[in-house]
Amino acid sequence: MPAPAHERDLGRMLAGLEPRLRPGTYVFARAEALPRGLRPAVTVAEDEGLTVVCTRAEAEAAGLEYGFAAAWITLLVHSALDAVGLTSAVSAALAEAGLACNVVAGYHHDHLFVAAGQGERAVEVLQTLSAAAAGTAD
Repeated sequence: MPAPAHERDLGRMLAGLEPRLRPGTYVFARAEALPRGLRPAVTVAEDEGLTVVCTRAEAEAAGLEYGFAAAWITLLVHSALDAVGLTSAVSAALAEAGLACNVVAGYHHDHLFVAAGQGERAVEVLQTLSAAAAGTAD
């Protein structure tokens, strides 16, 4: 079945970002294998082992070692995986505001992980970026 059309135009992607902050705190943990019952948001197989992004509570319950604690923001725009410029524009806007982010592209949406406690500020920055792209900035 053919995939639905996803947006490739940078201006339209930025104008339609619709950043949504998910509740909870997520952590980047490491594991030899995925613990039974864990429902990760993201997994990445690396040479050194498995990176698992899950809630802090899940990581602690599974006894996983973790580092970075994050807020999770989903960009509701349906961006194409081969679209050019979205990650760069979003990262640059957040960096200018002094916010680091880790970007993960899913089939339907892009997901941003920013430092825990910085989610609301990051959403504000992204809403400002989106409004400027839409031509509705104050």
